[in-house]
Amino acid sequence: MQEKKFFGHPMGLMVLFLTEMWERFSYYGMRAILFLYLTKGANEGALGLSEKTGGAIMGLYMASVYLLTLPGGWIADNILGQKKAIWYGALCIMAGHLILAIPGSPEVFFLGLATVAIGTGLLKANISSIVGELYPEGGARRDAAFSIFYLGINLGAFLGMFVVGYLGEKVGWHYGFGAAAFAMLFGVINFKVNGKHLDGVGNAPTQKSSFTYLYVVIAALVLVAVLLISGVLDSVALAQYMKYVIIAITIFYFAYIGFIDSSLTVIERKRVGVLFILFIGISIFWSGFEQASTTLTIFADRHTERSFLGMELPASWLQNANSMFILIFSAPMGALWIYLNRKNLNPSVPIKFGLGLVQMGLGFFVMYLAAQRVLDGSMAGLGWLFFTYMFHTLGELCISPVGLSSYTKLAPKKYYSQLMGLWFVGAALGNLIAGLFAGNFDENNVAAMPDLFHQVFLIGMVSGLVLIVLYKPIKKWMGGIE
Repeated sequence: MQEKKFFGHPMGLMVLFLTEMWERFSYYGMRAILFLYLTKGANEGALGLSEKTGGAIMGLYMASVYLLTLPGGWIADNILGQKKAIWYGALCIMAGHLILAIPGSPEVFFLGLATVAIGTGLLKANISSIVGELYPEGGARRDAAFSIFYLGINLGAFLGMFVVGYLGEKVGWHYGFGAAAFAMLFGVINFKVNGKHLDGVGNAPTQKSSFTYLYVVIAALVLVAVLLISGVLDSVALAQYMKYVIIAITIFYFAYIGFIDSSLTVIERKRVGVLFILFIGISIFWSGFEQASTTLTIFADRHTERSFLGMELPASWLQNANSMFILIFSAPMGALWIYLNRKNLNPSVPIKFGLGLVQMGLGFFVMYLAAQRVLDGSMAGLGWLFFTYMFHTLGELCISPVGLSSYTKLAPKKYYSQLMGLWFVGAALGNLIAGLFAGNFDENNVAAMPDLFHQVFLIGMVSGLVLIVLYKPIKKWMGGIE
């Protein structure tokens, strides 16, 4: 009997596709309303925090989600294996969303956020790792699999922001959080029922490692919790310190893998150097892109005329333009890379990264122009945000699936899941910066808004052009891997 296929790929890809789709439904759906819930007034059933505090909390949460993929990858590599890490992570995410769905004190709400972050740390890097393990031969088929997988991510985000965004803004915040929990239940059921298609990949390691690393991580998390509860640190101060912690962790990891571990070959060390360059690129990109849920949502909520076909669109829905454009442009972009590859014109990885950063910058140039239009109290049209999201989406398609695939190809086998975790630490740093940047938006000083957007435009353009100019030496360090 012929084995079933999922779009010509192993059925294991279907399991991972659906699990990730429902996880991203819950994550992006909840995130779409989180900043509004934090900063809307208490009379609207929200927490009523300032933009500075709300932005710091958003940054800390989004950074923690990705930063915790590093210990999540270590746990998979050394204790559980990827499959069990995904399973326990999915259960933890569902539990966290259930806590968020129950009206209660702010402390209970933040406990729910922390639970979601821990679960996502276990699931996120490891599910991407298994996608790569399904294709040990590498090549174009693996790239195609990651494109399909990426489609699942964005399909989940698209549906989640519509459903959770509408329920949260129009029905009640906790109904939205409850919908995120319900979606994650589908992900848990899918992974349990169809897990048989993942036999032979993602299994637990045969040799267990010392738990010292895990104890250090747990101690650090407990210390942070104690400092927050005792009032020694507030969310803004913690977010500022976290920037430097993430940078220090990243430098340590790359330095250890690239310079200290003598078991790696010269070629492997150079590839680790390329991964570090890509890490810098993705951090800069996400620091702009992830302002969708903070500064761009502020602009949508307060400075955008959202009437469409006789109804006022929820501000959170405008974030869905990104997912919509992903669904529109994913296939054409994939076909473009294949066409260029046949003509021997396919841009190298650093050029694609550079193009992505340039397009992120162009999106903020559109916002710079839009911000100038609202200085006199006028409302901007929907088109400004749609064009911004279009540029950001095209940039994302140049960077994110390409970078994800590159990490699975370039990472030394010994550090496979941990380097996948570092890829997501780049997202952590970018998300944290995006949250802190949102704290600079002062409703009493709207005149400063154009300059803030212009800063991001310049950063994106300059960093993108640097990568494009230096693509030859970077490509050489890749050691023949495309």
